[in-house]
Amino acid sequence: KLFSATNQSEFEKAYRPSTCFAENAKIHPTHIKPQAQHPAMAACAYITRAPFRSLSSRPGKGSATSASGGSSRNCTHRRKYYTQQCPGSKLSINAVLAKSDNDLPPSGLNGKALEFPSKDVFPTRASVLASIPAECFQKETIRSLFFAALSTGMTIGCGILAYLYIPLKLTFWPAWLAYALVTGTVATGCWVIAHECGHNAFSDNRLTQDTIGYALHSLLLVPYFSWQRSHAVHHSRTNHLTEGETHVPYVKGDTKGTVNLSLHKSIGEGPFAAVQLVAHLIFGWPAYLLTGATGGSARGITNHFIPNVNTGPVELFPGSWKNKVWISDIGVIAVVAGLTCWAHNAGFLTVAALYFGPYIFVNVWLVLYTWLQHTDTDVPHLASTEWSYIKGAFLTVDRPYGPIFDFLHHRIGSTHVAHHIECAIPHYKAVVATNALKECYSDLYLFDPTPILSALWRVASKCVAVEKRGEGKDTMWTFTTA
Repeated sequence: KLFSATNQSEFEKAYRPSTCFAENAKIHPTHIKPQAQHPAMAACAYITRAPFRSLSSRPGKGSATSASGGSSRNCTHRRKYYTQQCPGSKLSINAVLAKSDNDLPPSGLNGKALEFPSKDVFPTRASVLASIPAECFQKETIRSLFFAALSTGMTIGCGILAYLYIPLKLTFWPAWLAYALVTGTVATGCWVIAHECGHNAFSDNRLTQDTIGYALHSLLLVPYFSWQRSHAVHHSRTNHLTEGETHVPYVKGDTKGTVNLSLHKSIGEGPFAAVQLVAHLIFGWPAYLLTGATGGSARGITNHFIPNVNTGPVELFPGSWKNKVWISDIGVIAVVAGLTCWAHNAGFLTVAALYFGPYIFVNVWLVLYTWLQHTDTDVPHLASTEWSYIKGAFLTVDRPYGPIFDFLHHRIGSTHVAHHIECAIPHYKAVVATNALKECYSDLYLFDPTPILSALWRVASKCVAVEKRGEGKDTMWTFTTA
């Protein structure tokens, strides 16, 4: 109904600003042209009801169908347009000063993200989507079900082997620790599949999609629809200084920023990094679900199980999303009840060893991925005046997790830029989409070759709080330890 609207009055009836992807965004009915609607736009609107520009509204010729022939032809035009709007991608004086003022060593990006042009000359989201081959937006239900079954089967298999061959004795704690690490790493693949369901990237059959996502996330004690909503907000405000939803940095001069900087100075960089790693990787995920920890100030304290908990001026779960939160709670409560029954019959140690050990490592992987995808010493955050959806999406960082983790985790960490450009791209199409972005927007695509553990330590030890750099359109907020 949304995209069949042909005049302003019909559009306004079919569309509600309160459910907009970009909260408080203005509606521009003239930007919606159903005959040129890109398939990705309709898919993402399922979760967020976002207003999108049609592809015919981008500069130059072409339409959504022109992308089906591949990205090369579109890239030529896109490069030409981008060069005309931002000649040679040259930096302004303010941007150069902001980069040179950064007191931290650069990441493997070598300051590339600090060189991004202002949002006014950034390519439009429609033009970026048009550079990605159309087949990347086509979901294959059978293929998606295969990957869901693969991750689930491997996880269950690990549990069965441990139950049969590892004695439940204290002397075997190294074996149980290894089991927790391996099984938690494998089970993260289940988390990623459920994540794909939440993004409407699993199947065109929404009942199948939500059933699989609800089941997998509930088994991992994640409230499916609650997370679906909050994660959509995260995508809609990536690297936004106040309205971002996860891993929003503390600001120098604010209370939390001052505390963080003082702690870093008093205990030293190494101990500070250790505290950060434990706080984020072990306690970060439950703290986020229960209190909205690392979320932006716009929503304040939130709770993924009780939708009315919201201390900020912007609601995380508006309207009908509150009912969906309660529906999500049913799945989590059912799993908790099952675990309780299991512990009553088999003993708590059995449940702790077989379930909660891997569960902790699933949470570690989840936070590690999200943290490193959006944070580093030279990856800025932006205030509302400088932020745009597409600029925030391009501030996402792909990293080298290697073939084993890419296989187990469905390339969630090595193709995440494409995922933030368009969340409805299935993971098995993400490599093609990523290659198209590399070709068309090489000046904007971010890939940090730093080994993961080195990057994690750098982020934990040096990304303490952000402060303002630059002026005007080149204003950005980058990390400091001073």
